[in-house]
Amino acid sequence: MIVIAGGDVVLPGGIRPHTSLIIDGSRIAAVEAGRVDPAGAAVVPATDCFVVPGFVDLHVHGVEGHDTLNEGEPVAAIAALLPGYGVTSFSPTTVACAPAALAAVLRQVAALRATRPQGSARVLPAHLESNFINPDYRGAQPARCLRRPPAAGPGHPPDSGEFSGDDILDVIAGARPDVGIVTLAPELPGGIDLVRTLVSAGHRVSLGHTGASLDEAMAAIDAGARHATHLFNRMAPITHRAPGVAGAILAREEVAAELICDGHHVHASMGRIAIASKGVGRMIAITDATAGAGLPVGSTALLGGHRIRVTDQAAVLDDGTLAGSTLTMDRAFATIVRGFGFSVPEASVMCSTTPARELGLAGFGVIAEGNVADLVVLDRDFRVVRTFIGGEEVYRFGADA
Repeated sequence: MIVIAGGDVVLPGGIRPHTSLIIDGSRIAAVEAGRVDPAGAAVVPATDCFVVPGFVDLHVHGVEGHDTLNEGEPVAAIAALLPGYGVTSFSPTTVACAPAALAAVLRQVAALRATRPQGSARVLPAHLESNFINPDYRGAQPARCLRRPPAAGPGHPPDSGEFSGDDILDVIAGARPDVGIVTLAPELPGGIDLVRTLVSAGHRVSLGHTGASLDEAMAAIDAGARHATHLFNRMAPITHRAPGVAGAILAREEVAAELICDGHHVHASMGRIAIASKGVGRMIAITDATAGAGLPVGSTALLGGHRIRVTDQAAVLDDGTLAGSTLTMDRAFATIVRGFGFSVPEASVMCSTTPARELGLAGFGVIAEGNVADLVVLDRDFRVVRTFIGGEEVYRFGADA
């Protein structure tokens, strides 16, 4: 039994100060006022700290030099590092790639979902920033790997190159349980049919890297799309007469939207507007972290095999193209509070509760009796002090690696 004692605990109704959590095994057994000290329990002091549900990052390509598409076992390496940033569950995310590379990532995801290494974050089904995106909005995605949806229909020539869109879908079909989110551009020929196909197979379709009009985006939502990939980034711009895909995402309650919460990818004022429009219960804080996250400015790493460079605000390709972020979830939490002006409980909803709920993770993302003890202790500067996964302390600031 473990007691996290005397912290300001973030509950669904707000912050309960000077409160203790009693953890029995992998679950939260009780939430008690004051500091309690049951006989035989290990006591973890949390005075002057916030205790929040573990962060759930649904869009992370890498961290500290490791990219999901690197050689070896990069997903396990990422999982081992993320608890230091308060992440207790994450969706390994890929850029568009060849079928063999995608299959290799999904094999790693399957193995780590079956058996979580001690001390590592939980691996959720992968997020594929897939091959089926609009080339004009690809950003740092490799153009050579982009493909048309297979149902493009007559008048559209077949894909050229070493693999087809069907080859990618075959890999996805062979790893259904390990593919969670699939990002696509619905305006591509056959895009709406692909939305329906993926949704019917149990995947969560996300609108992203897209120039879709309002009507095209609305049609994709009607077809079952329920997610939006990094709202505003690599999307047609929103205007008052042509709201486009971003306008559809803000207007439709069914869709939960990702937001890169670093204040650079989305200006703080626009972040406040978007969150106020959707509500924290429909907004998902993400990092879109690359292998450059956690590395010093000037460092280089890889994103899908392409070199990226760490700047003081993000990661970029050699030509200066924005290539994901260097954000970590603890900094995202701090930005939501200090940069966007929301409360600590509201930041907790965006970083933990909403992503857990949207992926159907029952018992996660909320501190409550009986729920899984995935928890983070943050100091008053929102730095991670301790991280617990299933009641096990997996990270402690200042502890030897």
